[in-house]
Amino acid sequence: MAIIIRLDRVMADRKMSLNELSERVGVANVNLSKMKTGKVSAIRFSTLDAICDTLDCQPGDILEFQRQLPPPMPETRQGD
Repeated sequence: MAIIIRLDRVMADRKMSLNELSERVGVANVNLSKMKTGKVSAIRFSTLDAICDTLDCQPGDILEFQRQLPPPMPETRQGD
């Protein structure tokens, strides 16, 4: 996936535990844990809004786009 979730880094910067964030945001601990480990395929804007409000950050602090390069083309020999 080209979107990298940096929630763990922002939480560490704010010295906030997963349990504390879960309580403040109102999202289940297990769902935030999946988000921290990048095992989610979607996030609601309302959840992102609550996380950013609680951590006093911007969505770009939590989400990062990393372009995925296509695999290299196999080399061909001339004369084949």
